[in-house]
Amino acid sequence: MILVTGATGTIGSDVVRQLAGRGAKVRALTRDPAKARVPAGVEVVRGDYGDPASLDAALSGATAVFLLRPPGPDEGQDAALVGAARTAGVERLVKLSAIGTGDPDSGPSAQWHVAGERAVRDSGLAWTVLRPSSFASNTLTWLPALRAGEPVPNMTGDGASGVIDPRDIAEVAVRALLDAGHAARTYTLTGPEAITVPGQAAVLAEVLGRPVPTRNLSPDQTRDFLRTAWGMDGIRAEGVLTGLAFVRAGGNAVVTEDTQEVLGRPARTFREWAEDHRGAFGMS
Repeated sequence: MILVTGATGTIGSDVVRQLAGRGAKVRALTRDPAKARVPAGVEVVRGDYGDPASLDAALSGATAVFLLRPPGPDEGQDAALVGAARTAGVERLVKLSAIGTGDPDSGPSAQWHVAGERAVRDSGLAWTVLRPSSFASNTLTWLPALRAGEPVPNMTGDGASGVIDPRDIAEVAVRALLDAGHAARTYTLTGPEAITVPGQAAVLAEVLGRPVPTRNLSPDQTRDFLRTAWGMDGIRAEGVLTGLAFVRAGGNAVVTEDTQEVLGRPARTFREWAEDHRGAFGMS
């Protein structure tokens, strides 16, 4: 039995689907089981990091766990789940972290997974840590601007990222959950190329057959955008600005072979993701 936390999000839901497709026994953990949409045969259970009894029940009989929590500062969630997993007799942990974890130059978000990674590595169980780069699906946040006929905001200038298809992240997680050969490994997961926001927009424009203009935002303009369009408070906006400056300066222009090493094939390109998600942008 494999327990998947964060089972209704972008990565978690795909991990559930891929595991079920391979015939694995899967239990999906969610705060609201009534809203979960999972493949036939997948068990759905209610659970909350703040409710130890719910974690104990969800972990009963589980042999492996995929740890995925909502983005944000660590409040002991991973450590609580790791402790409960160890007590329950779980054998294998796979944690979704993020690229740049622990790097002080990349902003406050670099600390979000430090304690969780430590808890997993110190658990005494077989473990794997996944550190993906920027998701290709982040471009779906451009939809409001595109629908309004406006350019999409570019907050990172000419800074590139090793943008990765979320399906590849999920597939790596599935391999690590099912196969013993990934124990004690930390994988930095990227796509096959580093690409900028204007570069992604150019690819998307070719795929959609219509312009996808971009608008370069200065740091001050980005700060205003984060606070007005995304509703961030001042402290959070400043933290995000630090991370964006890191990308703008080229700090996230990282490409590795880890995805290909695990999957035995090249990582999907941003173009492949865009072609497969034309419908999300209103194109058949």
